[in-house]
Amino acid sequence: MELKKIENEAMHLSAEDRAHLIQKLVESIDSPSADELKSEWLSVAKDRAAQLDSGAVDPVPSDVVLKKAQALIK
Repeated sequence: MELKKIENEAMHLSAEDRAHLIQKLVESIDSPSADELKSEWLSVAKDRAAQLDSGAVDPVPSDVVLKKAQALIK
């Protein structure tokens, strides 16, 4: 479909539908794909594991992390 035709069709949508379309279009540009997110998280996890294995950082017990997280949301 030609861009001009899409633009013309979009202009005939309600304001609410145009806003929804805008949001979807922006998300499609700004949001990484599921595969990209998975790859990024895997890379971060590997880096953190290497830091722990090398002793560069100390592990934090889960109960300490949970208490800090709960304090932040109160």
